[in-house]
Amino acid sequence: MSTTTQDGSAARSRLKMSTEEYFGHQPTSTSVLPDPGPLLENLTRCVVEILAGARDLEQIARWVTDDVYRHLLKRVVLSTRARQATCRAPVRPAFTIGSTVLAEPRDGVVEATVIVHSRVRSRAVAFRLEGLDSRWRATAIHVL
Repeated sequence: MSTTTQDGSAARSRLKMSTEEYFGHQPTSTSVLPDPGPLLENLTRCVVEILAGARDLEQIARWVTDDVYRHLLKRVVLSTRARQATCRAPVRPAFTIGSTVLAEPRDGVVEATVIVHSRVRSRAVAFRLEGLDSRWRATAIHVL
């Protein structure tokens, strides 16, 4: 009886694994993907404007993973509450993008830091891009 149960659960496990492998995100090699520089600059611009309340988070949903989207959504809610508490309206921030540092820890992965300069201060935006389904997707974004 236990042998049949083990065989049945092993078959279900193999079926589940093959289904996830088939329908899940497929890794893509860096050689197939475009230059990540323009995407990093655009994502940086978008993330800073999203946190300032001048842009909707939905606009970058296709470029980020679900975890990153949820993380940014929490930051947006906190930023909105802070603005409402001080009675400030959302304003499009004035900033320039400074230097970008790229590193490739392995094939299909780029880790980057983009410096953003505003009148008041400079910030760093850290990214991890992974090649998934033949395009770059941000699997981590942190505004420092």
